[in-house]
Amino acid sequence: MSAVQDKEWEDRVKGLLKAELKRKGITYAQLVGLLADQGVMDSEPNIRNKISRGKFTAVFLVQCLSAIGVDTLRLD
Repeated sequence: MSAVQDKEWEDRVKGLLKAELKRKGITYAQLVGLLADQGVMDSEPNIRNKISRGKFTAVFLVQCLSAIGVDTLRLD
């Protein structure tokens, strides 16, 4: 996959997570607490940077979605 294609996928995943956070009205600070409730310890700046870059693991994505109460996800 080319660097351009990678960037497009990163932007898509980043947008998907940011949209779910906005839809649920959850800030990064709140996300830190919700993740901590699930045993995932991370700082707000680190989470903000991960999401901003769009480079994070599928595990992190699912942890975030689970923490904010997303149980279904539409990819289109």
